[in-house]
Amino acid sequence: MPASAVQPGSRYVALGSSFAAGPGLGSYRPGTPPRCTRALGNYPSLVSERMNLVLDDRTCSGATVANILGPWGELPAQIDAVDGATRLVTVTVGGNDLDYVGNLVMSGCEPGSSVSFAGRSFPCTKPVAPAEETYATLERNLTKLADEVAQRAPEARLVFVQYLTLLPQEMCAQTQMSDANAALAQETATRLAAITDRVAAATGATVIKADKLSRDHTACDAEPWSQGNVPSALPGGAVPWHPNAAGHTAIAQALAMKLGWTD
Repeated sequence: MPASAVQPGSRYVALGSSFAAGPGLGSYRPGTPPRCTRALGNYPSLVSERMNLVLDDRTCSGATVANILGPWGELPAQIDAVDGATRLVTVTVGGNDLDYVGNLVMSGCEPGSSVSFAGRSFPCTKPVAPAEETYATLERNLTKLADEVAQRAPEARLVFVQYLTLLPQEMCAQTQMSDANAALAQETATRLAAITDRVAAATGATVIKADKLSRDHTACDAEPWSQGNVPSALPGGAVPWHPNAAGHTAIAQALAMKLGWTD
C-alpha cells in the first residue's frame, strides 16, 4: 500500500508489547488495562498526534504474538481491532516470545537473590537461551499476524517496528553483566531482527529499523534511547531495558518519515 494512503484522519491500530506500549513514560492512556501500561508518550501516540491519525492503541506490556492473535485472559485479541477501515497497523513484538528482556533482567542479579521488575519481585535465575523451535514458532506466528492484517484490512499499510538496540559492544555501569549473558542477549536481538525482516519481506510489510537507528544510543551512550539495568518504579519511573522518552520520539519520527510525512 502506498504511503500516500495514510492520510490525516486515517484509522491507525497499534499492536505489540511493552516496547510499543511505553511503561514508565508517565501518564497512561485513559481506559488502559492496568497491566498494559499504554503511555500517552509512546510512539503510537506521538506519531498519531503528528500525522493527525485516529489511534486505537491495543499494545500491552508482556504481550507475545499469541496475545495479538488470540485472547489473553480478560483481554481480547489485539488483532480484533484491525478492520476494513484501518489504514495503518504498526507492530513491535517478539521479545517476550524469546524472553529477551527477561533474560536481560536476570543477567543483572545473582541466583539466590531477587530482582524488582514492573513493581514485582522475582527470584533470580540463570538466563536461558531460546530453543531453535521457539525461533521457528515466532517466525511462523509473525507471518500469520501479517496475513491476518492483510485479510482484515486489505487497504492498510503494515509496519513492523524493530526493537531498539539495548546493549553496546562494551558494557558500562548501566549494563554490567557477564560476557556470556551479553552474548546471549545480543544473539537474541540479532535473530529477532532478522526474523522480523524476513517476515516483512515475504509479506510486503514495511520495517522501521529501530535497531540500526539506535546503535549509538544505548544506555552507555551520551544520548540514550533506552534504559539499562535501572531500578523499576512502575507506574511512574524508568523501566529497565526499555525505550525511554527519547527512544519513542525517535521511533515516531522515523515512522512519520517512512510514511512520507513532512513538517
